Parts: sequence; C-alpha cells; structure tokens
Amino acid sequence: MKPIQLLVLVSLFAIFFSCNTESIETVLFAVPKYKSLDEIRNNVQIESARSTNSDGKIYVTAKYLFYIAQEEGVHIFDNQNPSNPQNIAFIRIEGLHDIAVKDNYLYADNFRDLLVFDISDINTISLAQTLGNVIDFSPIYPSQAEYYDYENSDWNEGDLLIGFNLEYREKPDYEYDDISIFDGLESSSIGTGGSYAKFQIKNNALYTLDNWKLNIFNISTSTETFFDHNLYLNNWFGNGILETLFIQKQYLFVGATDGMYIVDVQNEFNPQFVSQFTHGLACDPVVVNQNVAYLTIRANNTCWGNEIESQINVIDISNINNPILSSTYLIDEPYGLGYHNNTLYVCNDLNKLNIFDASTNDLQLENTYNINVKDVIPLETHLIAVGNQKIIQFSYQDNFELNIISEINF
Repeated sequence: MKPIQLLVLVSLFAIFFSCNTESIETVLFAVPKYKSLDEIRNNVQIESARSTNSDGKIYVTAKYLFYIAQEEGVHIFDNQNPSNPQNIAFIRIEGLHDIAVKDNYLYADNFRDLLVFDISDINTISLAQTLGNVIDFSPIYPSQAEYYDYENSDWNEGDLLIGFNLEYREKPDYEYDDISIFDGLESSSIGTGGSYAKFQIKNNALYTLDNWKLNIFNISTSTETFFDHNLYLNNWFGNGILETLFIQKQYLFVGATDGMYIVDVQNEFNPQFVSQFTHGLACDPVVVNQNVAYLTIRANNTCWGNEIESQINVIDISNINNPILSSTYLIDEPYGLGYHNNTLYVCNDLNKLNIFDASTNDLQLENTYNINVKDVIPLETHLIAVGNQKIIQFSYQDNFELNIISEINF
C-alpha cells in the first residue's frame, strides 16, 4: 500500500472514531407504570405475619398497632404489651396509603377503591366489601426527573397509572412539555392515626382526603358502607394541595400546602367551612389540643417551599372563626408532630426527635434525641414513633425525657 493511501485511511479512521466516541449526554426520565384495576383488586390477600421493606405510617387502637406500609399492605401487631409487640397478620393491599378503624372494621384505600375488612377475629380477617372507583389517585411525580416519557407503550385501556420508574436515557433533541402530577387514645372504638393521617372518622362518617376534595362515606352499617358525596374544598380554600386530616370534637383541621383550614362536622354529613390560617407554600401537617393548633411547615423543593423558612407555628384557635398566630419556632426540616400533657413532640429530617415544653404558646426546646423518626402518636400511656423501616415505643419520664420500651425493625 502506498504511503499516501495509508495516510488517508488512518485519517478517515480517526475521524470516524472521534465522531462515535463523543460522550452521549443522558438525562433522567420518569417512565410511567400502569396496572389494570382487575389485577390490583385480585392481589388483595390476607396473609400471615411478614416483615416489610416499605416506608409507612402508624395507626393504633386499644389492642392493635397497625403499620401502613405504603403501596404494600397493613402489618398488624398485638400491642397490648407495648414492651413486646407481636407481629400477627398482614393484609396485602398494593394501592394502600391510609387506614381507619371503627369497632370491628378496618377501612383502607387501594388506589381508587375503598376496602372494608372485618377484623372482629384478628386470626380470620376477611374482606367484607369493595367500593370501586370512589377515591382519586395520582402518583407523586419524581421531582428529580428531567423528562417525562409520553410514549410509554405499556398502557392498555382501563389501566391505572400507579407510579413511575426512573431511567437514564439519551437526551432527546427536542424538549417535552412540562408535566405536573400532584399528588391520646381514649376509651373509644375508633382508632388514632399520626399527624400525616388522611382518613378520619366522626360518628357514622368516614372522611378520606384527596388532593383537592373531601370524600364522605356512610359507615353506619359497616358491611353496607356507601359513598355519600364529596366536597371540592378548593371552592372554600383556594388552590393549595390538601395533605392531612386531624379531628377534634366537632372540627376537622385540614393541613394543606398553603395553610390550615377548619371545617365544622357537627353534622358529619354536612361539613361547613369555618376559618383558615394561610402561609407560603410548604408541607404542613397539623395537630390540635383544645384551643391551640400546632403546624410544622417544611419548606424545601419537594414541598414547593421557597417563600418561607421551615418552622413550627403555634396558632390560637380559642376563637375558632379567627385563628391567630401566637408564636413561631424556626426548625430545620420538620416532619410529623404530636401533643401530650403540655409537651410537643416534633420529628425532623436531621434524625432528631425534638421535645418542647408547650405549657405556654411560646415553645421551649427541652430535649432532643438523635433518632430517625418521621411521625409520632402520643398516647396517654406511652409514645409511639415511626421512622424509616422502624417503630419505636417510649415510656414518658420526668424532665421531658423518654425511655425506649420496644423497637420493631423491618
């Protein structure tokens, strides 16, 4: 081969190699996941006790502790001896996000359905009723995704969008449109949820909370539960996304991304708007004790918070028609909270459980435990906290101290 020919070949090869070894820019896609409603419903099963790898919430009754494993199922513990809780049963519910219990019946969501379980004999739990397509469901859009896959081919007519997978793919040479998808225990037969509860019960009404509306179910006869009606609360409240429900006496306290709203449910099937306390956009669970409401306001990117600092608000509701801010305590990344006996327990995202003297409306930090928990339920007898794949039960001590009496790890 002549030298000139060899030089040309080497040059062409170099050009080809350099063009094909340029780094390919990849971006993170949100790829929708679909499943048929029939498959979702057929997957509901009563099973023996098992462990879980899913984060979740807690709910308690006089005898039982329920761990609400998100989009997995309900783990049931016999908690009559809090120092030695016994894992006794599991209800597999793929679309589970919250529960409520009254008498011998457990109510749970399954994406778009409401399920009613007979738990009168905890060893032979049975599905008593399914109310189909009575709850709205929108999966949380992953904020870290840069692009949305509009062209996913797994969808079939009648399928439900249940979530998203994240995949790195080659960056397209065009832009997609933006997409937004939002998403003390008394001697009573009704259980107690944490500050992130979206289910509450008042007499014969079960309330469940969607992003913008309150669903009202008649549970006067549990095995004949029926959907009564719903209220689009943004007609009263505005456009904040509804997050949590807390009930005290005749009032529902709704935590939303733009504030706290108070609804009178003295007539449980005819809720009436009472008043509101608003703030900049943030995540906002609320708990109430008598004439005082406590809000933790978490302001970060996932909570749309860029207008205010993360904080605890103490709200005077002695005039229920005119909530007034009494005090503010700045705190990093607060999550769930609970009140018991002049003490406020607040979790935060820095692996801390903060304990405040709440005997006045000016909170005083008295103690901090370095422990990873996201929500609490303060009972008269002891405190229950839930964290990432763990449940911890504490006994109350003097001087704002706690002692661990049991720990469940998943």
